[in-house]
Amino acid sequence: MTGSILIVDDDPVQRRLLEAAVTRFGHVATVVDGGAAALDALEGQGAGEVSLVILDLVMPGLDGIGVLKAMRERGINVPVIVQTAQGGIETVVSAMRHGAFDFVVKPASPERLRSSIADALKVEAVEGEVKRTSRRRGGLLTFKDMITHSPAMDRVIRLGQKAAASNIPILIEGESGVGKELVARAIQGSGDRRSKPFVTVNCGAIPDNLVESILFGHEKGSFTGATDKHTGKFVEAHSGTLFLDEIGDLPLDVQVKLLRAVQDGEVDPVGGRGTVRVDIRLISATHRNLLEQVKDGKFREDLFYRLNVYPIFVPPLRDRRDDIPYLVAHFMDKVAPVGQRHRLQGISAAALAVLEAYDWPGNIRQLENAVFRASVLCEGDVLTIEDFPQIRAQVEGTINLDADSVASLPSPPVDARPRLGAGLSDIGAPEPESDAPTRLLPRLGTLRALDERGNVRALAEVELEMIKLAIDHYNGQMSEVARRLGIGRSTLYRKLKEYGIDPETGRIDRLAS
Repeated sequence: MTGSILIVDDDPVQRRLLEAAVTRFGHVATVVDGGAAALDALEGQGAGEVSLVILDLVMPGLDGIGVLKAMRERGINVPVIVQTAQGGIETVVSAMRHGAFDFVVKPASPERLRSSIADALKVEAVEGEVKRTSRRRGGLLTFKDMITHSPAMDRVIRLGQKAAASNIPILIEGESGVGKELVARAIQGSGDRRSKPFVTVNCGAIPDNLVESILFGHEKGSFTGATDKHTGKFVEAHSGTLFLDEIGDLPLDVQVKLLRAVQDGEVDPVGGRGTVRVDIRLISATHRNLLEQVKDGKFREDLFYRLNVYPIFVPPLRDRRDDIPYLVAHFMDKVAPVGQRHRLQGISAAALAVLEAYDWPGNIRQLENAVFRASVLCEGDVLTIEDFPQIRAQVEGTINLDADSVASLPSPPVDARPRLGAGLSDIGAPEPESDAPTRLLPRLGTLRALDERGNVRALAEVELEMIKLAIDHYNGQMSEVARRLGIGRSTLYRKLKEYGIDPETGRIDRLAS
């Protein structure tokens, strides 16, 4: 028996219809009339009983997107099915980007709603088992555990390995979902504090009035609700590593105390009579531009320079597309132990092409969720493009989706990570050399800036010539072409289509070279 399904809608008629449908499907329904009430239900007494949320996107006050954002910030990991009468692709993309599991358009048919609920609960059940299995495995993480074969990550690993040998403050920067905490854990697992505590704090998920107490601790009775003494995260991390995620979200008044803790190794518990000395390794992370925050007066300049002693930038997934086949293999293998009766054999070439062409605004976290969902719900023994409907909708028309063969992973190097998984070595493939593109330009290595009359050439002409030169120079390897041009792969394919270049052969379809 599953837990209850929370229905969030400001329309009383819709609430009654959904409650009747959910009850008819055999589930317990709980109904609320708005976003704020939904968050109260997800954080209050009985929150652990909620196994799924059906969320209306368009509501007064806190709307559906606001609820999704708040759930992510507060670490509320409950699958969400969003519904709205406005079913445009932009709405779908926004909802999925903020963590929605599925999307239904009002009025949703009972069959569609039942199927969506069943899929969400199935994925949630497998995900829970995967988490329990991961906790049992435990163990330290090092840089050898990182799934990467991309040159873009070489610098991250080199910097991280050097940082592990010292005790200086580290600032890890990068977009949400790129794996900043993984880098932090690898640094801790490679240093001399590897056997000591590793304490994490998501600064963006703590209410402003509790940040100081959670970080530095408080004495019993120091404020209303302080019924017990609390040591605080700094003291918990004593002799080990403290990881402050999303540090750019800290209130200014707390930043003052943090500066002292970093500078002097001392913290002042709320209501305490004296300071407490701590010995910690501090690693901070943010998806924000802290220098811009300093300029805007939202982050203290002195604290910024204290934290930014050793910066490490983790590139987004769109700049390390070489890693996608290996990550897909790893995430598929991660699901396999709890689904042995339905073990997947691989992924189709078309599906892998879709994943490699997408720009992944949610980065590795989004890729993991997409592969996890597809792996659990796939009814065959190979993942296909039909298992990635939202991703396919966003890249369709930019790549060839007719291929139906199973892709094969490039042979791993000698030091390949064992966690890529035996039995999945047939995932992901380089293009066969027999399909090498036609040469589009002699390798001159330069472009003309002026035309025959001495005028500056149109930007579109120069862009087309640069793309053709890059395709020729890198022998049609589109991932490398996109990387060197500094654009996403999906953007490259869109431009190829605009200029009439066949992405499969590199030949000009409509324009003469």
